[in-house]
Amino acid sequence: MDIGSKNSIFEIGMIKASIVLFLLFFASCQSIKRMNWPERTSSLTGTDFYHHAFAMKWAERDSFVLKEIKAGNIPRFLKKFIAVNTSIIDSSTGKIIKATYYAAPDYLSVGTDNDWARINITPNAAQQIADSFHCFLPTRKMVDDIYKAAKVKLEPVPMFAFRDSTPTMWQHHLIIEGQRKDRRGLIAGIKKDVVISGKISSDPRKNRVAIYGWHKLDGKPIQTLYTGHINWWVDYSQGIRLIYRKIKVEGKWMDYMDVLKDTTLQKLLCDEEVCDFYRYNY
Repeated sequence: MDIGSKNSIFEIGMIKASIVLFLLFFASCQSIKRMNWPERTSSLTGTDFYHHAFAMKWAERDSFVLKEIKAGNIPRFLKKFIAVNTSIIDSSTGKIIKATYYAAPDYLSVGTDNDWARINITPNAAQQIADSFHCFLPTRKMVDDIYKAAKVKLEPVPMFAFRDSTPTMWQHHLIIEGQRKDRRGLIAGIKKDVVISGKISSDPRKNRVAIYGWHKLDGKPIQTLYTGHINWWVDYSQGIRLIYRKIKVEGKWMDYMDVLKDTTLQKLLCDEEVCDFYRYNY
């Protein structure tokens, strides 16, 4: 083989390698969405957060969390939302409709990259944060889909004393971290989710919060869809998972509200008979 032929083979090999690298990079970009958060102006660690919040009740704790989140005080890994794929069959046409949404890899947390902690807040505070960062809260179906897609699944750890106290919230975070053992990726099974649900619209009681999830390793949730709590009730088991509000449906971006208002497309995100509750008030 002459030198020219060897050079041609080498060039072809380099081109193929470049194409493979490009495709891998493109695929990684499709599976992760980097969210824009405010520049960090607080360096309070997760440990320090709980030391400061030790004696706080829900309202004061909510305000403290809002202050830290709006100061950009979250670990960097939470800024990389993970793609979750879903699909339905349109009953009128038989066509498969595919969609992708982007979910936070873990529950809302505060702190630095080396010292952070999951936090527990009311749905009203959670909605303020979601609105600030172009996000929304998941539905029951989305919680199930996220669990199925999760790379890290942990067994729930119920606690029974002082469930709404800040120290119990801190203790529960530490228990989860002991289970996780530094495993990375989309995590599920560690909290009940605060969700949006049509049950809130139909509940005759005012100011409800909907919670669901906390899946065991067999895939069954401990908490069925429930609206029994008033919206200021928060305990250690409730977590906030943010979802980017733009949904990619058949390659086109749609706002999640438009998806939920469409009688066909809503089934991509919602498995309830009525999907007419889109956000919490604050």
